[in-house]
Amino acid sequence: MLAEPSRVFTPVHPGRRADPFPMEFPMTSPPLSRPTQPSPDLSRRTLLTRLLAAGPVAFVLAACTGRTSPATPAALPSGDGSAAPGADAIAGSASDGQATSASAAAAPTEPAVASGAPLAPTPACGDDDDPTPTQTEGPYFTADSPERADLREAGMAGTTLVIAGRVLHTDCRPVAAAILDFWHCDDAGAYDNAGYRLRGHHFSDADGRWQLTTIVPGSYPGRTRHIHVRVQAPDGPLLTTQLYFPDEPGNATDGIYDEALVMAMADGADGSRTGTFDFVVAT
Repeated sequence: MLAEPSRVFTPVHPGRRADPFPMEFPMTSPPLSRPTQPSPDLSRRTLLTRLLAAGPVAFVLAACTGRTSPATPAALPSGDGSAAPGADAIAGSASDGQATSASAAAAPTEPAVASGAPLAPTPACGDDDDPTPTQTEGPYFTADSPERADLREAGMAGTTLVIAGRVLHTDCRPVAAAILDFWHCDDAGAYDNAGYRLRGHHFSDADGRWQLTTIVPGSYPGRTRHIHVRVQAPDGPLLTTQLYFPDEPGNATDGIYDEALVMAMADGADGSRTGTFDFVVAT
């Protein structure tokens, strides 16, 4: 005997036309009946009927939030009788929180300081927060120069030059114990490639400060007046660059010259010259 094909039963409430959005129940033997407990998900018709009875405002809110989204709690009285924040206050707090986070991200971050440790003064970097430009080492570097901060020797001709400055991180913190290795030609434009004349290295102090006493180097064909230097923070990358003098006639024709590497110069009362320059190194 063939089994009776399944059919669909659409319940109709007495005295009411068929629901345009019926809940369908496939019937087999025995037929299924409507659950005794109300479904947690209201039929679309029932929902529309209740919303229309509640007024247009509720209808609009339901249309925005949808049936599956949890309702935003209304303002409830707090313990002191004042109203607790409702939907508008919560939304406003979220917007304020996003603005505060954006402002915090844009604000510069201060270096971390251990609790109780004194905060070292931070120098004003200005545009010096970018690493010092690198330049060619040239053919006249000699390794293992002697450790000294005064390159002058007895009987050496030339104008005394004292240059000083600091070695800084890119966040403007001083770099202690950075090695600075200097070399340059004499006042006639000649390098000592057999020994260590006008060559030497020393280290920055705890505040990143360094000072070198030497003579003003000469110039030679193709190059303006300059000083070679290699700078390296402890365990940091090596910076190889050159320092230049302002207002030199050869600056305009030297293809290596970089205005960003010009020292700030002054004349001393005793006929010497002084210069300053800060090195900014990546670490």
